[in-house]
Parts: sequence; structure tokens; C-alpha cells
Amino acid sequence: MYVAWRDLRFARGRFALIGAVVALITLLVGFLAGLTGGLAAQNVSAVLALPGDRLVLQPAGNAAATFGESAIDDATVAAWRDAPGVTGVVPVGILQSRAEGPGASGAVALFGLDAPSFALNAPSDGEAALSAGAATTLGAAVGDDVTIAGETFRVASVGDDLSYSHTPVVALSPSAWKSLDERLGGTGAATVLAVSGTPAWDDLAQSTGTTASSPLASLSALPTFRSEIGSLGLMIAMLFGVSALVVGAFFTVWTMQRAGDVAVLKALGASTPALVRDALGQALVVLVAGVGVGIALTAILGALAGTALPFLLSPLTTLAPAAVMIALGLAGAAVSLRTVTSSDPLTALGSTR
Repeated sequence: MYVAWRDLRFARGRFALIGAVVALITLLVGFLAGLTGGLAAQNVSAVLALPGDRLVLQPAGNAAATFGESAIDDATVAAWRDAPGVTGVVPVGILQSRAEGPGASGAVALFGLDAPSFALNAPSDGEAALSAGAATTLGAAVGDDVTIAGETFRVASVGDDLSYSHTPVVALSPSAWKSLDERLGGTGAATVLAVSGTPAWDDLAQSTGTTASSPLASLSALPTFRSEIGSLGLMIAMLFGVSALVVGAFFTVWTMQRAGDVAVLKALGASTPALVRDALGQALVVLVAGVGVGIALTAILGALAGTALPFLLSPLTTLAPAAVMIALGLAGAAVSLRTVTSSDPLTALGSTR
């Protein structure tokens, strides 16, 4: 990489400029990825925490099954419990309402279930288990009273920060949840079944008129999740494409400008693979430096924004975008290698001058 290092030393301004552009694009991608992860966690973290191998939903008519429309009657619950291969069925009721605490009031998602393995579990009908977000929203702590739809519950515990459709979760006992649902105009039927075991999933779902999906696949039954992730994911993909085009265009122009140097090296006996490694090594150095600065800025700004924005700082939102940026940048730089591979050594000897 003698020529590459020489270029990096003597054209510091140009390479600093492209490095700054790569760092800025990486910052935008990383920040969008962090926001996407944070919004997704606020939308679906409670669903992913449900205990079960599959989540069973009841479609409304011919429409696709959704959490908002699903209502599973007792006969369907019994059919799943009695099916061969099923080791556990946990009916889960989901309802969005408002709650009043000692410090404030706000919107909450009410989960009615009896599952000790769930992060939040209300031990009795008159008690509620609050997620960390719900405790903050309501200004409540263990031992305080919260009021939901005119009924008072004592806070038995404060657990993990779980959310559903951007509202913090409050867990109630199944009977308390059913009573609240009927009071608010519902039927008291379970919204979803968390089923464990190894039954014939497709056959059982077809016979009961339900759908059975893994917790991750069932997220598509949340319309808000699809719209949010789809729009933000499209922007991230467009930024990835822009990064490949910018890096490719820069190195294409740069390689064309040093076509004479490449021809001289070929005339002196340099092999084409060695020159390709030299050019790609140069691109890799610029990309690693630019992406490293961008990811560092993302981590710093994400940590600062985490208190005000739903920002998720994890390897999935930092290291993964960085690896994709480097790979796409190298792919863009590879487009410029035609000048290297097709350069004529006679050019260096003045045959075209």
C-alpha cells in the first residue's frame, strides 16, 4: 500500500473531506437506527416479553388478525389447552385506558394475565404491577394506590420498562382485567393466547379459526409497528445507498486522476491484484476512520438524547450499521477499479502523448 499511504499523506484535505462526509452519513444512519430501535421498543417490548412459543390471535371476519381486533372466547381457549403437544396456554387481555396515580395521570396499557414468568405479575385482584414507565408516568411507587376506570388498585410491584403501542404497561389479574374491560364496553374475552409446546401449529390454528405466530412474527399484527418501522427503515436504506454512491464517485474520480501513476507502476512490473489491493486498502482506511468517528458521535449523542428521546443504544444500532456502511463503501469503491485493471503500461512510456 505504498502508493495509497503516499496519497493519504499528501492529499490530506481531500481525504479528510470524504472522511467527514462518511462520518456524517454514518451519524445519520446510526441515529436513525437508534431512534428506530427506541420506537420499536416502546411499541412492542411487552408483546415480546409474553411467555410462550407462539402468540395466538383471532381474526375479525376475513380481515388479517390484529391485536386491536382480536377477541378469543372460552371455547377457543379450551381447544388450545386440550390440543396434543400443548404444554401451556396463558390467556392475555390487552386494553388501553387511562390511570390516575398519586403524582399524575396518563395513558396506560392494561395487561390481564396470570403468568409468574412474565416480567409483571399482579398477585391478586386488588393489586397492580406497574412497569417502570407506568410508575414514572403516574408518579407511583410500591404501596401507593392507582385508579383505573373508577376502580382503585394498590401497587404491588414496579418491574421492567415494558410498553405496548407507546404506552407503559400496567399488569392486572385476569378477573380484575375482565371486570374493567366489561365496564369499559368490552366482552372480557382474552386478546391473545401465549401458547407453549410443540403441537401441529398450522392444523390447530386452522381448526380453531385463529393464527399462531412467533412473538417476533406477530409484531406485524400491530399496524403502528409496520408503519413506523417501514418508513424509518426506508430512510436508513436510502442513506446506505447514498453512502455507496458518494464513496464510489469520490474514488472513481481519484483513481482516474492517478491513471498515469497506475500505468507507470504496471510498466515497472506491479501486478493488477497488488494495485487492486492498494486501491481498496486506501478506501478501507478512509471508511474505517470516517465510520469510526460517526459511530462515536452516535454513541455520545445517543446517550445524551436517551433521556429525552426513545433512543436504543446497542450493537444492533451502532456496530451493525457501521459494518454495513464499510461494506457498501468498499462496494462503491470497487466500481472505480476499472481504471486500475484496464490501465495500459504503454501510457507511461508516452505512446499516447
